[in-house]
Amino acid sequence: MTKAAEYDQNDSLALDKEAGGGMRSLTGSYRKIAGTIAVLLSIFAIYTNGLSNIQEIYRNLIFLGFLLVLTFLLYPASKTSDKHRFTTLDYLFVALSIAGLGYLLFNYTTIHVDRGSQAILPDYIFAGITMIVLLEAARRAIGLFIPILCGGSIIFALFGMYFPWIFGHAGFSLERLLYRLYMTTEGILGLTLSTASTFIVMFILFGAFLSVSGATQLFNDLALAIAGRKRGGPAQVAVLSSALTGSLSGSAVANVATTGAFTIPLMKSIGLKPKFAGAVEAAASTGGMIMPPIMGAAAFIMAGFLGVSYTTIILAAIIPSFLYYIALIFAIDLEAKKLGLKGISKENIPDVAKVLKERGMLLIPILVVITTLLIGYTALFAGFAGIGAVIVSSWLTKDKSTRITFTKVIEAFVEGGKGTIQVGIACAAIGIIICVVTMTGAGSTLAFNIVEMTGGMLWLILVVVMITCIVLSMGLPSTALYIVVAVTAAPALVAAGVNPIAAHFFVFWFGAMSNITPPVALAAYTAAGLAGANAMQTSWEALRLALPGFIIPFMIAYNPIIVLQPGEGETLSIMSIGLVVITSTIGIYALASSLANYLNAKLNIVERVLLFSGALLLIKPGLVTDLTGLAICTVVVLAHLVRVRRRSTVEISV
Repeated sequence: MTKAAEYDQNDSLALDKEAGGGMRSLTGSYRKIAGTIAVLLSIFAIYTNGLSNIQEIYRNLIFLGFLLVLTFLLYPASKTSDKHRFTTLDYLFVALSIAGLGYLLFNYTTIHVDRGSQAILPDYIFAGITMIVLLEAARRAIGLFIPILCGGSIIFALFGMYFPWIFGHAGFSLERLLYRLYMTTEGILGLTLSTASTFIVMFILFGAFLSVSGATQLFNDLALAIAGRKRGGPAQVAVLSSALTGSLSGSAVANVATTGAFTIPLMKSIGLKPKFAGAVEAAASTGGMIMPPIMGAAAFIMAGFLGVSYTTIILAAIIPSFLYYIALIFAIDLEAKKLGLKGISKENIPDVAKVLKERGMLLIPILVVITTLLIGYTALFAGFAGIGAVIVSSWLTKDKSTRITFTKVIEAFVEGGKGTIQVGIACAAIGIIICVVTMTGAGSTLAFNIVEMTGGMLWLILVVVMITCIVLSMGLPSTALYIVVAVTAAPALVAAGVNPIAAHFFVFWFGAMSNITPPVALAAYTAAGLAGANAMQTSWEALRLALPGFIIPFMIAYNPIIVLQPGEGETLSIMSIGLVVITSTIGIYALASSLANYLNAKLNIVERVLLFSGALLLIKPGLVTDLTGLAICTVVVLAHLVRVRRRSTVEISV
């Protein structure tokens, strides 16, 4: 099996874990049918986003139709269903999907123009059918959590008069709810599905083209060449490789399966324990969800929710993602220093010049995407430019295996179509939640009451929202978890006076952290399987490694300059940004040392407590706190070095 095939297989396994019941392993004509539909979906996305002027509602209807059909063909109804061919039940749901969406496709103008938006009985019947098939598709592709949330939202909308306390409302009729969910752009055919049918699908296709060109292997080789010989080299390689790969895939689980198959055995080979090797990969891969330019496709949804440009979001993510990965590198380096580990021998390290000479051209598409965004082009244009750049650059490399042929184009279309299923179905299904929240005003009510119950104390509001985000996001793919927390938790932070972009980064960050937070830590469990370690121990170890990263969202909330947003009475400047990055980096290193209980040797209790305190002061914005924290950390480090040197001198003399 080739390296590319290994990565494809690992990525498929990752999708299986993240989904409800796992994709089928189709063979023969069944495989060809599903592959053909996936190709048609990809071609439809390219055509409607670049070559036609189709109305948004019709694009969304056809796009969702493709997704539903693919879901019922590729995902079995249960663990006992046939994994190699379609069943009668699958055909039934395919027919219902086509009927439900086809009815609206051909009658949308009739409903809203000829009948003046007056619905009749058949409209409600097909609306009900569509809701049922969508929730079943979500159950198959994503798992039970989203359908349960959607079902709860529907019950809440219909029977609000029976809900107690702040959650009560007058209630809505079934007809009114179905009308809003199915026949308007405020429900399943709304903003989130529009984002999926445009920006998200184009960047998933961009990632698929990069994948078939062998870019993942290039990322691994570069990471190995850059960090392989450093202390604890393979662990540092895992961080760099996962950051590069995760910036495109955005799925923590897929990232673990893709890069972990390579990095985890490397880490174990230099003496790292299996649970630690798995934890490093899980924590590093989780960071890929907040790594620009794609951020697990959440960046596109976030831009839509906030009404800002996509470029604004990816620029805002640069410093936070840097701080997260530098925190991981610090934690890993301290662990390697504690264990006395070394890097990989020189003969096992790829030559950077050789790697870049053979396949370095594959970095051009990423530069093209970033450049087109920075100079003001739309994300859609950047996606198209990126795909074109992959094809051209693949033919400019010396390594002939990277070249995009017609066969690889079809392969990319198939993988792109399949890769859109979870994100697209999640975006459509969560339209139900968004619609209900809008109709009932539940979001603003919840936000107001969280602020009231916490007495308006920002730190307490942040803690409550953090816990809420982690719990609500457990087991969800990146786009779904962001939408859930953005609708339910972000309004509380905005109501408390947090900058809107900072608030959305806060909730998305902790949603992403659910991938390594027990008890439902999918990225950690996937890494544990690859490492041959205990799943729960690996998740706790990943949580420990990433603890400095848990502080970063609080930094963002208190100091929005980190996401390039000036605070109240502040101006954004290179000096202010540089100061925040420097003090935050020093604070994170101090925090990592305190949590690892190690600097140049084991810390004593006083050093550990003082370093922790100094770290928090450096992390909190303000000149006084920065200077105080820096002074404390400097004194502790100097005292620690003197103590260690004296002890070494005594041991040598003895």
